[in-house]
Amino acid sequence: MSNVTGQPQYGVLLISGNHTHQESYARAFAADSRCHLVGLVDERDVSEHRRELNNQLAVELGIPYFDDLDESLARDDVQIVSVCPEPERRSRLTIRCAQAGKHVYVDKPLTTSTEEAHAVADAVAAAGVRSQMFSLVRIPLAQQAREIVQSGQLGKLFGLHCELMFAKGIAGTADLSKPRDEKPQAPRFTFLDSKRELYCVGLYPLVLFQWLTGKRIESVNGATTSNYFFEQHQKNDVEDFSCLMLRMEDGIQATVTAGRTGWSSHPSHGVHQLHLVGTKGSVTIDAYAPRMEISSDAAPWKQPEVPHPEDPMGFWWSTQDAGGVQPKTDWCPIHQAAVSDTACFVDCLDADRESDVPASMGAHAVEVIMTAYRAAASESAVEIDSRR
Repeated sequence: MSNVTGQPQYGVLLISGNHTHQESYARAFAADSRCHLVGLVDERDVSEHRRELNNQLAVELGIPYFDDLDESLARDDVQIVSVCPEPERRSRLTIRCAQAGKHVYVDKPLTTSTEEAHAVADAVAAAGVRSQMFSLVRIPLAQQAREIVQSGQLGKLFGLHCELMFAKGIAGTADLSKPRDEKPQAPRFTFLDSKRELYCVGLYPLVLFQWLTGKRIESVNGATTSNYFFEQHQKNDVEDFSCLMLRMEDGIQATVTAGRTGWSSHPSHGVHQLHLVGTKGSVTIDAYAPRMEISSDAAPWKQPEVPHPEDPMGFWWSTQDAGGVQPKTDWCPIHQAAVSDTACFVDCLDADRESDVPASMGAHAVEVIMTAYRAAASESAVEIDSRR
């Protein structure tokens, strides 16, 4: 809604620009009549390339690019900050925004360490602002799962399994003769041509499990991090595939299979299924069911022969478009579109209530991921030593 003058109620400041998920978040906020984009800003000492990418998005959106972060955060016309820098910078910037009294909408994952994640959650709580981390709980699969669980038709829920694989990138280049040797500490999470996929993709099921059950994860009982698909991941010593076995509160057992499997691995965006097991029954929910499958004499879909040099995995909308990545059209799911995640956050601000995916939930997901890396390295179960 708008204020009494008919003007948008929330001014939104953007941190970071193109080649981040800000490409999507910024446009989602701009499409909400309750919001207007005030400008884009970043730290002064970012690289020239990052500054250029930031300016590109500011120009595309028709908004100013501010030079001073502190001055931008002090503006009275800014109520929300969309925080979307690289993961390694995300915690300190989110904390600065919260301490400036701004509500924060944060890219996922929240941070690159458990300590930083708790520091972000603490800063948000101390400042009394609202927070939300992007997740996939707004998609139809998650909404359907919540309806089923809340209906009671499964009885008491005691088992969860999520399979989430992103069908992006040109696969088939990994050397399968070199099994992955995980380390207990992950020194770096993102590169130009790859990301740690447990960190980036595995987070989604971990948030979904918390959101769906209201329970926290107590231990990682087994974890593997592997290289099956991409030489880029293997070269940078980061996994493209992972599996987890988890124990949650109230005796719930959960498993996760997550990763990136290549454009050619799936007719659409990749396998995405959720299996729920209860005392009265079980159900499997597929993100692509029901669907319409299209067969025709049109030319078959092809992955790009030469990937975009700055984004070979197809992480960003802008580079996919520039690199000639065409949408797949053979499968058309028959369901309602996903609810806007940014609109849900603005709904929370309108109602002056906490988000259902606040910084504290994002912090716990980071905590589980870091525990999972230790479990994969030790090939043993690891309890989550949470202070929460």
